[in-house]
This record gives sequence, structure tokens and C-alpha cells, in this order.
Amino acid sequence: MEAEFQQRSKYVMKKLSESNYGNTAFEGEKKSYPKAMIDFLGGNQQKPISFLQSEDADAKSHAHTLGIDLYSGFTLKGQVRKYFYFGKYLDPAYRQRMKQAMQIWTEVDPLTRRFPNRQQFWANSTDNCDSWVDCRNTDNLKAMREVAVYLFAEETGNEATRKLYKERITRNVRTLYNIGQGEWDSENYLGHALTTYVNLYDFAKDPEVKSVAKSALDWFFTSGALKYWRGGFGGPSKRDYSEGNCVWCSLATHELGLYFGDSPRKDPKPSPDLVHLITSSYRPPSAVVALARKQFQKPAELLNSKPTYENWKPGGDAAPEFYETLYFGNTFQLGTLAQGSDGDWNGFKMMTYNSQRGVDYLIAATGTDPTKISSSSVGGDNIAQYCNLVIWLNNKPKVPFQFFLPKSVKLETKQGVTFIRYEKTWLALTPINLKIEGINPAATEKIRDKYPDDQILTAVANGDTESGFALEIGENKTHGDWNRFQQSVLEKSRLNLNQIKDGVVEYQGVSGKIKLQYQKGLPKVWRNGSFHDWRQHYGVYQNAQGSKTPIYQGWKQGQLEVTAGGYKFTGGRR
Repeated sequence: MEAEFQQRSKYVMKKLSESNYGNTAFEGEKKSYPKAMIDFLGGNQQKPISFLQSEDADAKSHAHTLGIDLYSGFTLKGQVRKYFYFGKYLDPAYRQRMKQAMQIWTEVDPLTRRFPNRQQFWANSTDNCDSWVDCRNTDNLKAMREVAVYLFAEETGNEATRKLYKERITRNVRTLYNIGQGEWDSENYLGHALTTYVNLYDFAKDPEVKSVAKSALDWFFTSGALKYWRGGFGGPSKRDYSEGNCVWCSLATHELGLYFGDSPRKDPKPSPDLVHLITSSYRPPSAVVALARKQFQKPAELLNSKPTYENWKPGGDAAPEFYETLYFGNTFQLGTLAQGSDGDWNGFKMMTYNSQRGVDYLIAATGTDPTKISSSSVGGDNIAQYCNLVIWLNNKPKVPFQFFLPKSVKLETKQGVTFIRYEKTWLALTPINLKIEGINPAATEKIRDKYPDDQILTAVANGDTESGFALEIGENKTHGDWNRFQQSVLEKSRLNLNQIKDGVVEYQGVSGKIKLQYQKGLPKVWRNGSFHDWRQHYGVYQNAQGSKTPIYQGWKQGQLEVTAGGYKFTGGRR
């Protein structure tokens, strides 16, 4: 594993060295600092060091910290590694000025220090901060702030501030092991969490804080390992911007893939932020790497929960907000949320094995914007999943549906069922009061620049009751070959719409059945004949069969267990 990690690291350094860094205006250091650091690792020295210690573009706005930019969370992440890892290469006078600025900045909590007349720090900024440090409280930005303040307070001996931020960081990490993360499984922001906490792990002097940092990294890499596969990132996710629906497209895959690999394609555009991981001594547990490479017995089904985003508010940790089903076949993995997609979360995403690309995707959504398909929704979705079977219903009239899928698939319609053939995975899509319109050229053209190998299939509701579809997934080990799969579905699978006026639909598959009763919020679901009580499924990660393999984390139990590839890892409470 270490040899593979070093090989991928050398590839990244070669790929990104001698690039144009950018600038230091506002939070330009988000990209420019990592690029300069990577260039240094690639063999150059004078240019990147000169850039890293150049006067900030907004130095006058940072006069209170001697011209050193200690404001934006993204800037702080780069400042931490610049000072602690690359500091010995900086001019001693500049490094001393940085330390003096850090000492001034952390004399008291910079979040409580205000600028005169409540003036915003950035005149043209959309945030409302008038504090000495970025006040934005998304999970990733809060972590960047807290890690930087802690490390700089520790370095300069500002003990009261250090202890305050140690408590805040510990509380946040404890939450991960109790109820999970509010910004859960983000295809974009998970990468920022990893490259933030690795700073804390590498540079904290307090052994307790270093241990907390390791616990955070172990948890985040485990959550990412479930959704990562062969360079892709799939399944439901919070804060999904529809930018990650192909191999190496999501930001999280760059960080995860550096450790996990297991893709037939090299990362074509690695992130400069990988410098934080390349220069770190942290390594994820072997069981977590095996989990990412899906080295556990399949098929496997997990029933997971996700907390509300602002779970720190009173009552925010009383119960989960989202309920996730993840199913791992031999050639695919499928994830759904009972509430479907809406707002900024994706509730349906599937990845299938592709020998050349790594994985292909299937994404279903209501809505009409194909460029936002991961979270495109008209609202009112209900989804039920049992293993390889899915029912999706929506109660709005003439609701539009979109399906994102590769151009390489084979589409056939027989007896009203649309069969979709991927390389090794087969789908049977049965419409429910839904007219399949076919491949939409206009919608496909809209996604061409980002996804040239994919297309959009559209459909529209045509009934006066709930509409949607049933989905059955097959593969060689469970259904024989492609022709036998089609024959089995047409002969054995049945869609029961006898109670559709009451919002009830049942689908009997070749093996197993799923039933859904539509209602606002969480649907009523029967999985293979058994009623599914959501109140009995608060666990953050749990096997549907009751075992703890490959992963288990109970609700508010403070412990995470991973068993995969012959390895076992336990994190959190001992």
C-alpha cells in the first residue's frame, strides 16, 4: 500500500509542478499556495518559496496581523502547512513575522474580535463576517478555522485560546462517532475535511489532540471508502453540486484515490490540495483501504442514517433526518434516500463496473435541469429500496423525470419494460404512470462539456395519481446472462398497482419484493414482506442482516467498526 501511495504521489507532483500558481487576493491562496508547495516538492525551490513569502495582495486589510492573511478558512489551511512544514525553507525574518502575527491573532479567540464600526472584512464579500477570522460555519470551513486557531495558539503559547479550541475540535469529532456528520459524504467537501484534519494530525504537539485528529481522519476516510469505487464516488450525498458524476470528477476522489487507488485510469487532473496528504505521515487503517476496494462478501446491504445539517442546535441530534440504503452487488453499488433528492442533497446514485473507465453512472431525478441532475427535484419524492429492487413515487401532476446514463448502454423496450444494458450490469425499468420519452438531445447537449460520454433519458408523468418507476438490477452471478435476465423479468416480475389510488405500489422481482405507500416525508415501506420501522434504524452504519460486517456504527454509541479484506479496525470509544 505504501509503495502504491508513493507512486501515485510522485505522479501528482510531476503532473502539477511548474504550474501557474495564481494570486493571493481574497482567498486566492485556496489554490495558489498548494500549487506553489507542489511545485517545490517537484524539484523547484526559488520560485515557490518566493511566492509563499511574498507580500499578500490585501496586506493593508491585514495590518492588524502584520500583513499576514489569517482570515479565510481556505487561506488558513495553506498557511498552516506553509509555516509548519515548509517553514524551514522560508526566510527567517518572514517566518518570525508569521509567528508574531499568529501570536497577536490568538491572544484571544479571533472569532470574538471585531473590526471598528462592524465593517465587513471583505468589502465585496457575500459573507457577513466582521470578525478577525472567517465566521462561516459550514462543517469544512469551521474545521479549517478551528484547526488553524488551535495550532497557531499552541505554537505561540496562547494557552487559553488553545484550550478553548481543543474543546471545540474534540466536541466536533465526538459528534462524528455519535451521529455522523451534517455535511455528510459530500462529493465536494469531504476532500476539504481530509486535508484540514491532516494538518492537525501532523502538527499538534498535544498527544490528545493528535489522537483526536487521527480519529477524525479515520472516520472521514471510512465514510469516503463506502462511497468510493474505482476512481468514482457514488451513492447519496449532501452538498452534491452535480460535478462529480464520472471517474475522478468529484473533488473527494482525488484525496481518497491517493490512498485507495484501484482504478484502471490515472487521475487526469489531480488536486493541488493533495500536497497536504503527500507531505503527511497519516495513513488510513488497512481495513478502510479494503473497504474502499470492496474486499468484503457481496452482495451486502447497509441501512444507514444521516443527521440533520445543523445538528448542534437544540434537538438537532434527537433523531436522524435521512435514511440511506446502500447495496453492493458484484458489479455495481446502488444508494438511495427514502426522501429522494432535494435542496442540496442527492438521493439516488448508482455506479456500475466498467473495465476501461472504472465505473459508469445511473442517476435518476425529478426536475428539468440536467446540469443539476444530482439534486434536481420538483420535491415530493418517496423511494423504497430492498437490495436490488427500487420503487420511486412522486405525487405531483405531470412530473418530469430524468435519467443520467452513459452513451455506451444498450436500450431495449419489451412489454412496457425498458431494459438497460451496462458492461456487466443489467437494469429493468418499469414505468408507473410514466411515459418514457427516450434520449433527449437538447438535455444531452447541455451536459456535453462536462460529461461527453453520457446522455439524458427523459420521461413525464401521464396519470392522475402517483407516478414514478420500479427498478430491478441484475448481473451474471444472480441472473445468468443478459437474455436470461430479460426473460426472467418478463416471466416472473410483476408490478401491482391495485392500490395506486391510495398511493400504494408493490413490485415483485425475480428474487424478493418491495412495497411502498406514498406519504409526505418518509414513506411507508415493506421490504420483502416485512414492514420497515424507521424508528428501529437510527444506526449510522449497519448491515441489513444484523451483522457488523463490513461496517457498524450505532446511534450515539461513540464507536466505529470496520471489517474488510482480512483486517479489522475499531475507532472512537475504547
